[in-house]
Formats: sequence, C-alpha cells, structure tokens
Amino acid sequence: MAHFALFSTSLGSCGIAWRDDLVVATHLPEETPAATSTRLAARAHATPGDPPREIEQAIASMTRLLEGEKTDLGDIACDFDQFESFAANVYNLARAIPPGETWTYGDIAHELGDIKLSRVVGRALGRNPIPIIVPCHRVVGANGKLTGFSAFGGIDTKREMLRIEGAMAGETMDLFGDLAPER
Repeated sequence: MAHFALFSTSLGSCGIAWRDDLVVATHLPEETPAATSTRLAARAHATPGDPPREIEQAIASMTRLLEGEKTDLGDIACDFDQFESFAANVYNLARAIPPGETWTYGDIAHELGDIKLSRVVGRALGRNPIPIIVPCHRVVGANGKLTGFSAFGGIDTKREMLRIEGAMAGETMDLFGDLAPER
C-alpha cells in the first residue's frame, strides 16, 4: 500500500508518495494543494499517510534544494523497478546531473549509446513520475533551449526551478523565453 503527503516549498505544495521506505512518485505543485493531492493520489494509487523517517529526510532534502541549496538527492531511495529498463536508465542518468547544471536530451541519448534516442529520452522524461528527485527540469533542448515541461506551469515552472538552482547564472532569456548565452 502506497501513501502520500504534501510538503511546502518555494514553488508551492509539492507531494511525495512512498511504499515502505521507497519513493514511488513525487508531484510538483498544481494550481491548489487539493489538486496536487488528487493528482498524486490517483497516479500513485496512494492514500494520505504520515511519512516515515526516510521519507521525512527526502522531503527535507527536496525542500532545501528548492530553497536554493546545492543539495544532492542521489541518496534518496526510489522504486525504479516499477519502470521499464530504458526509462529507468534515463532517470538514473538524469539523477547524475548536479544542481545548477543542465544536460541536453542529446547528452543523455549519447550516454545511452545513440544520439538518435534524443526524442525517446524526451518522452521518458515527459512521463517522469519522480520530478525533483529525478531532475528532468535540468534537461534542456539543443543549444540550451527550454522545451516542453509536463508539470503544471510548463516551461515557467522549469525556468523557475533552474533559476532557484542557479543554472541560469551567466545566461539571459531571449525574446521568446528560451535560455540564450550572454553575448
């Protein structure tokens, strides 16, 4: 049986779902905390619960990260067995991206052995059930271009998460809102 809880962050009320001491899902804020609860409960097939110590520690780490601390979430135990192997490989590679840095979809595809997998990598990250811990917001399009982001708020949420982490230092936003190197 999976359980979930909401927690406050600089972005709003995020959610986390767990089974035993493994994270099975997280959720970025929706328009309201009730909407976040509803979406997370349905997606994770979870009921409200009190987080065990390991999950409380995960919540504290995610909260620090979203306050701008360079916090490594690599030690948070997640249930990757629930994913097909390709997606699990993509998620594990994304977890290796340090706060304040970005990779492209092509970078991950290259690490998987074939640059032609870039679109498939994008689809896997678009279905990422563990955002924040699996930092899909740190994956950008070619030339640093911000591309689709499936969380509520879309690209604006992605941009804010990157700003909080300092990934946009030394960069400016172009007229269309994409990352553009300073000239």
